[in-house]
Amino acid sequence: MWSFLNVDKEPVRVLVTGAAGQIGYAIVPMIARGAMLGLEQPVILHLLDIEPAAEALNGVKMELIDAAFPLLKGVVATTNVEEACKDVDIAIMVGGFPRKEGMERKDVMSKNVSIYKAQASALEKHAAENCKVLVVANPANTNAVILKEFAPSIPEKNITCLTRLDHNRALGQISERLNVQVSDVKNVIIWGNHSSTQYPDVNHATVTANTGEKPVRELVKDDHWLNTEFITVVQQRGAAIIKARKQSSALSAASSACDHIRNWVLGTPKGNWVSMGVCSDGSYGIDAGLIYSFPVTCEKGEWSIVQGLKIDEFSRAKMDATALELIEEKSLAYSCLN
Repeated sequence: MWSFLNVDKEPVRVLVTGAAGQIGYAIVPMIARGAMLGLEQPVILHLLDIEPAAEALNGVKMELIDAAFPLLKGVVATTNVEEACKDVDIAIMVGGFPRKEGMERKDVMSKNVSIYKAQASALEKHAAENCKVLVVANPANTNAVILKEFAPSIPEKNITCLTRLDHNRALGQISERLNVQVSDVKNVIIWGNHSSTQYPDVNHATVTANTGEKPVRELVKDDHWLNTEFITVVQQRGAAIIKARKQSSALSAASSACDHIRNWVLGTPKGNWVSMGVCSDGSYGIDAGLIYSFPVTCEKGEWSIVQGLKIDEFSRAKMDATALELIEEKSLAYSCLN
């Protein structure tokens, strides 16, 4: 088992699925440069993609070699899922089946259920014992539920999904609104699903100013904006980027995935929390077993849900609405298994 306390720093094996795609292409140099696990942690990258992308995948491997990253101690590039999962310590699940024009929601769900069932089985058989998993591909929360179901030997606390992108989008919007550094904004929350029902919550968020920390609501002085346009902008940001770039978010998704793993493994700063899609234990009245985004703190490779936050009526309704969507998605996913 790898340890980040090792003086001699054994390489950590990191799997990236969908590695020849946009997010894969953006994230692998970040990992190889130390943005995910730190500037002293060597890595071996395991890159997986489908057979039609084999040539492009080999091109990614060639570029990684050409970049001569000092921390990169090896690259496994393959279309064989079992080879890709062999002994991996961290799995970044970027590969999935995107929704195409004319496809029903159940069609997309069915495709992704079969992908995640197969990849879960490979991780179950071949990954390192304490492998940490981050699902990025949509529907991320429900893909993570399927992965949890079919990789029962991986601890459920080790299966997570990405809502850090939404969390970072919320930080960015507050920083832009107040004309402050994004690093001075902290403790926003993304509750629920990585979808347009997610609830970006600033009720506990603060900004560090010259006079100390002040609540975001007190500084913004516009509850109507915070309860309407701010929420909608964060919820719809992915669609806005597709409209602008004609392609989905890649750079920001890759960077946020690095943030997610870095905080999970190396810890969150004291007094700060981040948003992660994790297995609910019933906290805040959310059904146990759902993969739901909560505020968490991380220490020594373990996350913990922040407890005791006051939830007002507005927040309760938003949190319940996104939970309901996740329950419906889970039911749809399980119907695809039959």
